[in-house]
Amino acid sequence: MISPKNKALIQDYQAQSIQHKRLVAEQLEMIYEQKWFNIWVPRSYGGLELSIMEGFSLLEELAYLDGGLGWTVTLCSGANMFAGYLQPDSAKAIFSRRKVCWGGSGRVGGVANLEDGLYEISGQWQYATGAPHLTHFTLNCFIHENGVPLLDEDGNPVVRSFFVDRDNVLIHYDWDTMGLECTASHSFSIDKLSVSPSNSFTISPEHRLSSSPLFAYPFLPFAEITLLANYTGMYRRFLDLVEKYFFEKSKNEAWADKYAKDRFKLVDRKRIYLEQEIQLIREHCVVSWENFKIGQTSNDAIFQQIHLQAHAIVKEIKSSVLELYPMVGIHGAQRKNELNIVFRNLFTASQHSLLNIED
Repeated sequence: MISPKNKALIQDYQAQSIQHKRLVAEQLEMIYEQKWFNIWVPRSYGGLELSIMEGFSLLEELAYLDGGLGWTVTLCSGANMFAGYLQPDSAKAIFSRRKVCWGGSGRVGGVANLEDGLYEISGQWQYATGAPHLTHFTLNCFIHENGVPLLDEDGNPVVRSFFVDRDNVLIHYDWDTMGLECTASHSFSIDKLSVSPSNSFTISPEHRLSSSPLFAYPFLPFAEITLLANYTGMYRRFLDLVEKYFFEKSKNEAWADKYAKDRFKLVDRKRIYLEQEIQLIREHCVVSWENFKIGQTSNDAIFQQIHLQAHAIVKEIKSSVLELYPMVGIHGAQRKNELNIVFRNLFTASQHSLLNIED
């Protein structure tokens, strides 16, 4: 899905993006040209409107080439996906622009008080992937009305999502991690910003305003599927690099006699496990997509299987990387070595709460 020219560009600029702790101009230009931030945006708004499996394959390939760039495309395209929950006129006006990139936080970090027909927003949110190049920030707020917190019929606080122009937020440049440096996932804050109710939206199939099957997906399984693509892409790269290291070491006959057979078999077992489990995920995705296309909206059993398998795969990935990493010696501890970069990216990604190990 990615041309040889773009594959080379991705790998050529990986080191610069790590050094600058953000995607550089050449990477962003390629992303805008390929519409990778708009893979989930409806075609009627100028997006690619990929199927869930087409998107999974692309995101996995990007993560294989560069985990940091792949993570950024995944999170920002996931935010651009909110186009399907906006009023069509507004969505078309925003997403028809060539350079549009949304991002923000999924956590509730502020309050939006409705008074005199406008919401006044204040709060602070963490981990807005791609913050330096976002055109709009997305955020979740507790809803108040005339200063009084609103509750739903079950007595829970009402929460709504909002989008605001980047000029209305203060970015806190606080992203300083061992990996995924170029994702620039900084915090941001807003202080007493008044916005129209049209800046608010609800991410749920019941509130979709696009006919694409994608927007019939509840957001949780969509997020699990797309994040899983990043873990598996990075892990495939890690296995290939470990195997390459073993090939180099095998030129030493003493090392080869002692280690080669068992270590190559170990890598093969890891690959076979991954392929088997990912094939099951793919099958679940295809079935659920086809169900939504024909109007069958109940896919709860399939989504539960995706949830359980995605968590099991990520748990196995982390365990396997920890098992293999000591076998690559100081070679894998050099910060500019790609093995080390992938290792750092994987374990920074593993801190995301969505697919973390469950008790």
